[in-house]
Amino acid sequence: MPTTLRDVAKLAGVSPKTVSNVVNGYVHVRPETRDRVERAIATLNYRPNLSARSLRQGRTGIIALAVPELDIPYFAELARHLVTEADLHGWTVLVDQTEGVHERERKVIGGLRDQLIDGLILSPLALTAEDLAARTDSTPMVLLGERVHHGPADHVVIDNIAAARDATNHLIERGCRRIAAIGAQRVPAGETARLRLRGYREALADAGLPYDEELVTTTLRYHRRDGAAAMTWLLGLPHRPDGVFCFNDLMALGALRTLAEQGVKVPGDIAVIGFDDIEDGRYSVPTLSTISPNKQEIARLAVDLLKRQMVTGGPGLADGDGPQEIFAPYKLTPRESTLG
Repeated sequence: MPTTLRDVAKLAGVSPKTVSNVVNGYVHVRPETRDRVERAIATLNYRPNLSARSLRQGRTGIIALAVPELDIPYFAELARHLVTEADLHGWTVLVDQTEGVHERERKVIGGLRDQLIDGLILSPLALTAEDLAARTDSTPMVLLGERVHHGPADHVVIDNIAAARDATNHLIERGCRRIAAIGAQRVPAGETARLRLRGYREALADAGLPYDEELVTTTLRYHRRDGAAAMTWLLGLPHRPDGVFCFNDLMALGALRTLAEQGVKVPGDIAVIGFDDIEDGRYSVPTLSTISPNKQEIARLAVDLLKRQMVTGGPGLADGDGPQEIFAPYKLTPRESTLG
């Protein structure tokens, strides 16, 4: 039989209430009593009944993180930061993968885990503002990413238009005049692509450079193979680009592989910049210039917003002005793929 709180109390010679006070960290316990209880806990290898405690407190100490793909390094790195931030609040993180499928994302926000989690951090690709507005589950929720702006939930995002503009401007400043873009999408879930394409176009216009549809490649996904295939197509053009802005680092790494295989010098012949600042880009040959979202700050902001909802009962209620949309910082990180 598992050791009970009463077993610990009997061995320590105290009441079960005193044991409970020690386990829950109450300060008003005499040091000698606390020491006796802790020794009894160690002797009996006692483990508190977390399920019973959760029922009493109305909390499980578990939050959920739902992202499209766990094998995308950006999401893996972001998840690591979120776990670290959640741990500061004593929370455990349950990680889920939606693959950007509408029905899966709808189930995530529908409260199927409402008896298990205290809060949800979600990076949606397929949900609409209408889906979120129709949500009936009251579990606190914070959104990440670009899919829904100004919606009915607290939201942490970066300024993708400005960041894409900065990436393109960097290529222009390095002397590139025929700049390609890899990662455009013509699907409802392609909001990230639309924002980054807009920033790319704005930078070209500001520099007096023409926008050439031929230089904009579409990709279904944002994986290495998509970048490699797009770069192969661009190299087959009669007039090759002299710079490439890839809408994420994975596609940029795929593009670098194609360029290496075809003997194209980077950045001498074609300069390349990505987006996300994943760790792989710091060890590629050449190292990858990129836009660096502050993932640690994104995680901190998301966890803080979730904590506030748990206290206030809803998004934005602490300020009385509805859901919050907070822009996390980013920076341009030039490396060898543009600097040489």
